[in-house]
Amino acid sequence: MGVENGDVETVNGQIKLPSSPCRRRRKLTLDICKGHQDEDKLASNGDKTNGEYGTVIKPIDDAPKEEQAVESTSEEYKAGPISKSLLDVFQVSILLPHQPYKIHLPISTQAQVQDLRSAIVELPDTFQYTCFHLEHNGERINDFTEISDVKGLAAESEVRLLEDPYTEREARMHIVRIREIIGAAGDRIDALNGIDAGLSLHDTVAPWTGLDAESAAGQKATGSKPAADANPLANFSFNGLPSVQTLLAPNQEPNPKTIKSLSVSSWNPPPPSFRQRGHLLYLQLTTNEGEQFQITSHVSGFFVNKSSNTKFDPLPKTSPKTATAHSLLSLIESLSPSFHASFDLLMDANSKRDPLATFQLTSAIPSNPWLVSPVSSSATAHQPDLTRTQETYLLSGVENTETLRDWNEEIQSTRELPRETVQDRVFRERLLAKLYAEFNEAAAKGAVLVARGEVAPLNPTESKDAQIYVYNNIFYSYGADGVGTFTSEGGDEAARVAVGKDVAGVKAVNQLDIPGLSTPGTIIVDYLGKRLVAQSIVPGIFKQREPDEQQVDYGGVEGKDVVADNDAFVSTFAQVSKALKVKKHTVWDKEGKKHVLEGSVETKGLLGTDGRKYILDLYRLTPLDVSWLDPYWTDSSCHDQKPTERNYPHRMSVLRPELVEAYWRVRMSEYVKAEFEKRKNGQDSDVDARSPDPVSEVVTSGTEVVKSDSPSTTNEVDGEVAKEQGRIDISAFSFSLNSDVFCGQNPQTAEEKEEWANDERDVRAVADHLHQKIIPELIHDFREGEVGFPMDGQSLSDMLHKRGVNIRYIGKLASLAETDNPRLKALKVLTEQEMIARAFKHVANRYVKSLPPAMATACLAHLLNCLLGSELNHSPKPQLDEDLRDLYSDADFSFADVTPTSLKAEIETQTQMRYRYTLEESWLASTKSLQLLREIALKIGLQLGAKNYQYQPASRTQPDDERHLANGITTPATNGHITNGVSGKKKKKRNASPSSTNATTASEPPVTFIPDDIVNFVPIVKDSNSRSVLAEEALEAGRISMMQNQKELGQELLLESLTLHEQIYGILHPEVARVYHQLGMLYYTLGEKEAAVELAHKAVVISERTIGIDSSETMLSYLNLGLFEHAVENTVVALACMRHALELWKIIYGSNHPDCITTFNNAAVMLQHIKLFHESRLWFEESYAISEQVSGKDSINTATLAFQLAQALALDQDHKGAVNRMREAYSIFHNKLGPEDRNTKEADSWLDQLTVNAVSIAKHAKDLQAQKIRRALFTPRVTLRTQPQAPVGRSSTDGLNGQAPPRVGAGLDNRSIDELMKYIESSGDANKKTPTKKRKNPRSRRI
Repeated sequence: MGVENGDVETVNGQIKLPSSPCRRRRKLTLDICKGHQDEDKLASNGDKTNGEYGTVIKPIDDAPKEEQAVESTSEEYKAGPISKSLLDVFQVSILLPHQPYKIHLPISTQAQVQDLRSAIVELPDTFQYTCFHLEHNGERINDFTEISDVKGLAAESEVRLLEDPYTEREARMHIVRIREIIGAAGDRIDALNGIDAGLSLHDTVAPWTGLDAESAAGQKATGSKPAADANPLANFSFNGLPSVQTLLAPNQEPNPKTIKSLSVSSWNPPPPSFRQRGHLLYLQLTTNEGEQFQITSHVSGFFVNKSSNTKFDPLPKTSPKTATAHSLLSLIESLSPSFHASFDLLMDANSKRDPLATFQLTSAIPSNPWLVSPVSSSATAHQPDLTRTQETYLLSGVENTETLRDWNEEIQSTRELPRETVQDRVFRERLLAKLYAEFNEAAAKGAVLVARGEVAPLNPTESKDAQIYVYNNIFYSYGADGVGTFTSEGGDEAARVAVGKDVAGVKAVNQLDIPGLSTPGTIIVDYLGKRLVAQSIVPGIFKQREPDEQQVDYGGVEGKDVVADNDAFVSTFAQVSKALKVKKHTVWDKEGKKHVLEGSVETKGLLGTDGRKYILDLYRLTPLDVSWLDPYWTDSSCHDQKPTERNYPHRMSVLRPELVEAYWRVRMSEYVKAEFEKRKNGQDSDVDARSPDPVSEVVTSGTEVVKSDSPSTTNEVDGEVAKEQGRIDISAFSFSLNSDVFCGQNPQTAEEKEEWANDERDVRAVADHLHQKIIPELIHDFREGEVGFPMDGQSLSDMLHKRGVNIRYIGKLASLAETDNPRLKALKVLTEQEMIARAFKHVANRYVKSLPPAMATACLAHLLNCLLGSELNHSPKPQLDEDLRDLYSDADFSFADVTPTSLKAEIETQTQMRYRYTLEESWLASTKSLQLLREIALKIGLQLGAKNYQYQPASRTQPDDERHLANGITTPATNGHITNGVSGKKKKKRNASPSSTNATTASEPPVTFIPDDIVNFVPIVKDSNSRSVLAEEALEAGRISMMQNQKELGQELLLESLTLHEQIYGILHPEVARVYHQLGMLYYTLGEKEAAVELAHKAVVISERTIGIDSSETMLSYLNLGLFEHAVENTVVALACMRHALELWKIIYGSNHPDCITTFNNAAVMLQHIKLFHESRLWFEESYAISEQVSGKDSINTATLAFQLAQALALDQDHKGAVNRMREAYSIFHNKLGPEDRNTKEADSWLDQLTVNAVSIAKHAKDLQAQKIRRALFTPRVTLRTQPQAPVGRSSTDGLNGQAPPRVGAGLDNRSIDELMKYIESSGDANKKTPTKKRKNPRSRRI
């Protein structure tokens, strides 16, 4: 992240911004708001359901806005409607029926009364209230109106809370709520969330209450070094073994128990005679004192009854224990003397954790870690809880009808909500995001049940792949070719790919948000080798049509043989086609009849019985990739056996939409340049010579702005001239692709054949653009280090997709990376690892999908042994329970015949077939086992027990073996001594159990994995959720403003984008984490370090819980959090963050990642900051060594690092080494940049001074030892500056202000050598400074 050179001031090597007018006029505050968000239109922040909080950073004193040049999205936000509504806040008094009798709450005029209710129930003093209503001036307030609509409600008004009678549903919800509050809910287990789902390690990474700014400043002033334990990087091994403890939550003290149990009594439900008297439920309570109480839930509240476990008498108990209360919480407090004290301890324990790390995720599916605590550990101990089995009843009622929802009607009705105003759009998009999140969760849970055989099919007589299911009003089918639709396209392989493309197509259409066009809710779930499609039920899709009536109203009915026309669909489909660059074209049915379609013939339109127009089967929105299919695909019907060179498994290979968009921009650029040339040649006489570059700004209809890749073009010319004379009207420009070319269509006339040939030429041109432009540029960027280097398969895939490159080209990338360039060598290793992991996934899915769930662990353990454990055991045997095998006589147990040799051959075949890449003969020996295991687990959905998996015989392991260092994993002491992955006690226990797997015995060779190591399977979910258009518009407008150097407006827009993201998605969502990350980087650049720290902490927690505790995004968030904490003088915490990120890096990638140089440099700077000069030197040396490997010994980057290392050596009193390194830097600068370059002159001056100083120090060595003169302390001029880590696939400035960081000489200050030497010789007085104001504990500021 960079800023203009004129705005940067360097103090002690750190970036400091001048006090700009914007900063003088603005003051940032953090408003912590809470409340419910279900019905709120605008005023609250974040998803407040279940107690989530939101943070709004807003200006108190807005600066006057200048005239802005942003023509498009930023114009909409100038008025700041959101900021205005957020400021309409006043305080009201709530009168309570019990202590404390009165509380005060702030509320916004734009909020709903429902938000006020939610704020009340979240306060500790009002936990007990759930069933109540509010009154103002004696009149009942409707819960679903806005605060502004309540007559007479203003600041300091009094609102009275009155308790209401319970219904059965409200009583059940009250019980669930109280169980959660008092910590009696226990651990929930469902089909979707795995072990430690949504885990966050943030609170355990660093001592957030450790060294603060004042103590750090005091140490700096006195020149003292911190204590030994103040360096979290101590004993860090650059090439050491990654620790399994990095991914595990430390064992923590269990929360205080407030009661022993609270459950539904066995006397439920109330008999009719007592139901008529107001009895709703019967409960059983056991207090910490051991007393048991039978409790009646009555319409008036709760009371202790006379029942026992053997006698039924639900009437109120008299003496000695008689109690009644409207709230169950109050009743428990009156019955248990110890409850109050233990409840206070529970509240204190909960308050010590970051709230974001504990709140339940409601707007996103939590991330499931692939490595979890072993089953035998205390962290995963299963606790008894009778009510765990009763929660379904408590939540859904006896008939389970309260959770049955008409998903399709809810989705379509929400999409049809008004969208005229900003408030309407926020309300609509928030409801859509919440509804899609709930649908995804319900659909994924149902898919798991279907995959496990727990749901009966609607058509049980059909084949397994053709069976369909309905569960929870959601329609399920397998992603397989059960009815022969894709026979000519590749069968099951084609069907599996098609459903994945369909979900991506639904997501693209949802993003367009076209009025009048509906899409069903759609997700795909991969689980136990099966792919299932879950969709909301479209009304009429199961309707029995008349014999002459077609099943589809528009598009292909039965492939391309029968085509339906319907004018009602033309206008809406035309909007989709225009936005997605799909050409309106002609197709022909089997009778040769011509049909003109808007979109592919495979895309279907269905008129539902609800009158809505649905678009279905969106798997071919872009044309086929003919450049791939021509050489690698052939129809199996034409050959008895496909030739090896043309055996690609399916014909569903289409171009990516990002590639089509990129080529569209190329063609548009060519059109604009041609039009500008026409003007330049005199065809348009009013063109001024001062017109900007024609590609910098083009418009259609006078409003749409299309920006070029150069952000500085607008600043080069006068704004008005650019507006009036620098535009090219592109309304006449058109480019679209026929998505049905190369699909067997037969044009009839010569004109049709010519048009078809032109369409084919356009598609081939796009494919050629991929091969000739996109992929070579990608390889160039990797080689030159222009973008952040990917860390794992997910970051590599994301990077390729953003560039429009399909994963099938990963083999081509690996082939192009076969050079001597170190960065490309690293790319080759990563791409090969990704291909192997994906090939193993396909092989494993083929074996697992035909097995019963009980045998899946044995299958996966055996396959993993054949892949990763073949060196430990050359002939592993599957550990099958023969009794279970006999039970499933119809299952396919062919996996038991797999050997390491056959599995290796299968993986090589899959890699050659799918990626056109031939693995080397020794590929298995060169793999990084730990990283490959992680990739496989994430792709298949495995949760493995954390232990020291042994991949090689112990005698063959060598300390310096690079492969073993990258693959190994240290085991925490709590796991105990493990032999061959299994302890002796476990062996004995398994052998004693008749239903357990057959463990290895002493006479059998050891194996790396056993079935019990696979603790759980979790589903892999791919959804069709669209991103918020409104929040994206604000974010893009802010980026444009920042690129135009309109920092104040850009900051305002980015803050409003943050507010919108929080309101629409809720706080705990991946999109919100990414916005926090980007804004944190921006504030760091602008000098608002405290705000950057706040945002970075949130980004870390949310990334861990929603993306993954060891994802590359989470790791980058930790690196930047460390950078920001260092900037606010919290260096010890910063180093702890760096340590955790580096440990994650070892697990994700291994050692010596090409981009770790920046991280090592930052760590060295931080160590220098706390006077650990020797430790800092070691990190600089490691950074320098890696730079020599990655960039070469004679590169400018290596020279810059040599310059820094020389200064670090001088600080460590190694003056001879400092002179040698500075000489190397000078030599490279002189040869590469010339003698007149500033860097060369700087190195020359430093070399002279260091040489003189080294001689002087040698002469006065005896005096120095006698302490007659002070040691000379060198102040580095480069090393004291830290830099943000570049995101994967981008530079560190992408998306913010468009300015690239300086390549060399970064951080050099403007003082001369004489001034610096005078500073060095000034006895260090300049190093003393007044201690800064003590910084608040970051925990107290983070929500």
